Amino acid sequence: MDAHENLSAQSEARRQAPDRRWSPGETNRQDVLLRYLGAVAAAAAGHGALAERPVATARPAPLSPSPSPSPSSSPSPFPEPGQSVVREVMDVPAAHIRADLPYREIARVLAREQTGALPVVDAEDHVVGVVSESDLLAKVAFEASGHRPGPIGGLRERRLHGKARGETAADLMTSPAITVLPGATVAEAAWLAALSRLKRMPVTDREGRLVGVVRRDALLQALIRDDAGIRAEVEALVEAICPPADRDAVQVAVHDGIVELTGRMPTATARRLLAEIERIADVVEVKNLLGPGT
Repeated sequence: MDAHENLSAQSEARRQAPDRRWSPGETNRQDVLLRYLGAVAAAAAGHGALAERPVATARPAPLSPSPSPSPSSSPSPFPEPGQSVVREVMDVPAAHIRADLPYREIARVLAREQTGALPVVDAEDHVVGVVSESDLLAKVAFEASGHRPGPIGGLRERRLHGKARGETAADLMTSPAITVLPGATVAEAAWLAALSRLKRMPVTDREGRLVGVVRRDALLQALIRDDAGIRAEVEALVEAICPPADRDAVQVAVHDGIVELTGRMPTATARRLLAEIERIADVVEVKNLLGPGT
């Protein structure tokens, strides 16, 4: 059997193999994943390609102050109502390291912060790169093994070897860093994180100074709320829109993102409430079962 026939046989065996039994929580996990991907896709469709209106800036490695990014590198200063922005979910203060920090100290800081990567900043807090466990691993492996790339070694191996000879964060870091502005929407930041396969992104102001860090799991939780979170927001709208005498006559139920309203409410108030609910992120559908009020 040649290689092609062997590959075909393996593919056929995989197709005929029985499906893996799902764990009890697998259905919920799949539902959350699908809703997350839907939110990211909606963000991409609503805001266009990142190349047309990027939300991040790639800043150069030199340790001099970064130039101010052009206006085209910024998200819209006025996100649509109901959209969460990065500043609401980012971690402040942001752990970071200085560009002149020795690599052994970098390893200690990563362990202390319990993270796999940290932004590198210059003397004025401009983000100049990101240093990760992978960068340190190349350094340690180089020292332990003394490995040298051969005469026909790949370009990536040669670059890794050159980086591994460094001693400080400025030598070892990956640059330019992918960053996001605090005014970017959570959906835009999630799309950028998905494209870049990043678990954490530095958040910078318009001059490139570090102001926070946003984690991928924080973006996920902000995009995907459970039914209880949606219901709480709907009930807050009822409190804000309905007169006190009408609030107790309205019941709110949410199931799989579908909002169901029952009870009684004046027609004009109901129309306004329904319009506001339909603008809530993660609401799939609104079922209006309200009767006319007095």
